[in-house]
Amino acid sequence: MKSAHVDTPQGFAFAVSAYFLWGFLPIYMKSLADVSPLEVLAHRVVWSIPIAAVVLIALGRTKDLRAALASPRMLAMGAVTAALISANWGIYIWSIVSGNALEAALGYYINPLFSVFLGAVLLGERLDKIKWASIALALSAVVILTVESGSIPIVALALTGTWGFYAYFKRSLPIGPNQGFLLEVLLLSVPAAGFIAYLAYSGTGHFMVGNAVNSWLLVGCGAVTAVPLMLYANGAKLLRLSTIGMLQYIAPTMIFLIAVFVFGEQFGRARMIAFPMIWCALALYSYALWKEAGRARA
Repeated sequence: MKSAHVDTPQGFAFAVSAYFLWGFLPIYMKSLADVSPLEVLAHRVVWSIPIAAVVLIALGRTKDLRAALASPRMLAMGAVTAALISANWGIYIWSIVSGNALEAALGYYINPLFSVFLGAVLLGERLDKIKWASIALALSAVVILTVESGSIPIVALALTGTWGFYAYFKRSLPIGPNQGFLLEVLLLSVPAAGFIAYLAYSGTGHFMVGNAVNSWLLVGCGAVTAVPLMLYANGAKLLRLSTIGMLQYIAPTMIFLIAVFVFGEQFGRARMIAFPMIWCALALYSYALWKEAGRARA
């Protein structure tokens, strides 16, 4: 395998494809606005399994998954990451269909800075003054949004927190990203399938009932969930951390543009102040990553 200290064209293609797919995901989720977020979440889980399984079988990497399924410790660790990623997916789906896509964009903008903060607090990673300044600037933006609107941007912070802790606990899951993803959706499949069965029995579900478009869109949730995650996982192995750090702004920027220009969400005075502050914080963070990469090359 090629070194992760050098960017490769394949890695760049994988990562950019993943972020663009994530960027367009709000349009897909908005098309399911008449389906409850929990039902969409359940179908995301169930229909991800065959795709992830086919990829794992094709790569010949099922041995680690079988070992994980036989290990109570691994199952417990997988259950933690599965709970966090399902919470993140559920909040994201709700934010899109309820007209809060701008909050989702804000959450994913803040996420890398929150991950840096977690690294400092939980892992003892040392941060330079530039990174601390970027974290402080992002926190100030959240305070402005809270004061101006009279409420904490809960959706944005919930997305940031669930994804940040998911990434943190995922680090300690001792199997590959593809195997780990399939483990997570397998663990989630029992409650997800049970919920879908309940909806079918009670006559309140949307799958195979009435509008055929909804049924196909629900099936497609597996592809729009599994494919970008696997593209990202493979791209991350073939790119430097600094490159991944800068590419990750593609998705929230696309979500932001779609929210304002496609969904017509109101930007408002507080957001006009807070979003540029977040962008400045991310520019500082990117500069710090660029400096670190330069020192590493030297």
